[in-house]
Amino acid sequence: MRLHLIALGANLGFSRGSNARKVAAAAGRLAAFGRKSALSGLYSTPAWPPASGPDYVNAVLALWSTALPEAMLARLHRQESAAGRTRDVRWSARILDLDLLATGRAVRPSPPEQRAWAGLAAGDQAAATPDRLILPHPRMADRAFVLVPLCDVAPDWRHPLTGRSARTMRDALPAKDRRQIRPLAMPR
Repeated sequence: MRLHLIALGANLGFSRGSNARKVAAAAGRLAAFGRKSALSGLYSTPAWPPASGPDYVNAVLALWSTALPEAMLARLHRQESAAGRTRDVRWSARILDLDLLATGRAVRPSPPEQRAWAGLAAGDQAAATPDRLILPHPRMADRAFVLVPLCDVAPDWRHPLTGRSARTMRDALPAKDRRQIRPLAMPR
């Protein structure tokens, strides 16, 4: 069994409530791919990059599964497509966004390549799109909308290259960034 950490988000629904229901429903469908799962709280988060669209509803799912990372990523992409997501513009508003943040201690495709993607300058991040799975997600350590919910389900998970825990990475973010991540009630 492998621990898959999956970020979920949506910001193209009719309302924050419809986006929350969409994220919770996607988490429920993904849980069927594993044997044990835990869903973080739901959070209202500013769009990334700033001013690129309406606020998101974000969460993180911790899912134990036998799936290899590449197979899990394919499942995530199928779920996004079934929800109506198209991949036309990088970092645009999304009907459903599912990102594989990490699978256990796996590093893909290699430590030097993962570090290169993680170290890209901000301008290059918007222009460069990897042609393969990069694990752990190269920008997770910089994003409060990932780390705050991740700490709900796996605060002690450690980045396999830096050794930093999810909690340590979250706490290293500017307080202003963490304050922008606001908890939401679970949809009914």
